[in-house]
Amino acid sequence: MANHQNSANGWSKPSDQRTTGKVITCKAAVVWGPGQPFVMEQVQVDPPQKLEVRIKILFTSVCHTDLSAWQGENEAQRAFPRILGHEASGIVESVGEGVEDMKEGDHVIPIFNGECGDCKCCKSEKTNICHNFGVNPFKKVMNNDGKSRFSTKDGKPIYHFLNTSTFSEYTVLESACVVKIDPEAPLKKMTLLSCGVSTGVGAAWNTANVQAASTVAIFGLGSVGLAVAEGARARGASRIIGVDINPNKFIKGQAMGVTDFINPSEPGKPLHERIREITDGGVDHSFECIGNLDVLREAFLSTHEGWGFTVVLGIHPTPKMLLLHPMELVHGRGIIGSVFGGFKGKSQLPHFAQECMNGVVDLDKFITHELPFEKINDAFQLLIEGKSLRCVLQL
Repeated sequence: MANHQNSANGWSKPSDQRTTGKVITCKAAVVWGPGQPFVMEQVQVDPPQKLEVRIKILFTSVCHTDLSAWQGENEAQRAFPRILGHEASGIVESVGEGVEDMKEGDHVIPIFNGECGDCKCCKSEKTNICHNFGVNPFKKVMNNDGKSRFSTKDGKPIYHFLNTSTFSEYTVLESACVVKIDPEAPLKKMTLLSCGVSTGVGAAWNTANVQAASTVAIFGLGSVGLAVAEGARARGASRIIGVDINPNKFIKGQAMGVTDFINPSEPGKPLHERIREITDGGVDHSFECIGNLDVLREAFLSTHEGWGFTVVLGIHPTPKMLLLHPMELVHGRGIIGSVFGGFKGKSQLPHFAQECMNGVVDLDKFITHELPFEKINDAFQLLIEGKSLRCVLQL
């Protein structure tokens, strides 16, 4: 076996340590129950089966979706013990039967919203949803045999998460959820394309199709919201209004292109009225990045009658429905959801990665903290306290 070395990331696979086709024992951060601390465990990772890929994870980061799953906010989606994590980058260790677009040593990023290329949705240019490997928070095992590729040292299964499970030194994914990228791409930065940055920038570019001189309002300036701002800035938006109750986010937002800030906790007129006043009737595009129905309605009403367009990016766990009168749509406003920023992962993400390498989107601004993998509980605490955008963990 060839000796694969990536000096920038410090990983090599010597020819005398052949692991292809064998069970790998490695370190993983396992969560045993809702809200329980992550425990570093020695876990067993099975070889990839047909159309699967086993990856050596080099970098992973923490997202609010991981936080929600860790806390068990949705009881129906709970499955423990589990290996969470879905934003990462790494190198292919081995591939299963039938995998032809990747080989050992390739640089890759996992994606939670896969692209099989064969289903009706994948063949349509109108959507990036995949019928076979799309995002599914209820999924906890592999499609091939309905089993997990992770187990404890005594053979008990550990469940998968969002097609990815990146809080492990090695993980197994369906090949539809693995994207090969330029080997010259810096893997630490490319980690962000697995979720947050692609979701936000893609929402501005693909879902809303923000144009030069347009106006934008972003509700929630977390990583996704700031990625929307970065995408709108790159497209030449003339005004980017950031809405958040945390004034510290305003400072970070300026670096992403945010031109105006509104703190909704400050007394005054309803939020949508304030935005419509300063934009001569409303913004062209609004983005709801929080997952709050009241905020979503404000985002919708902040857009201009006749053409205003609202993109839903926040995760809404509540069973409550959106309060929306049909006549409010008759007046020309539109509203739509977006998954993974509208990017078809395997076919479109490599080009986006290249654009990031060329400086169209500045990924450095999103990485606020870096920690060793063993400090994963500290990384979650930073996120809970609102101190980090993305904390990258090095494995």
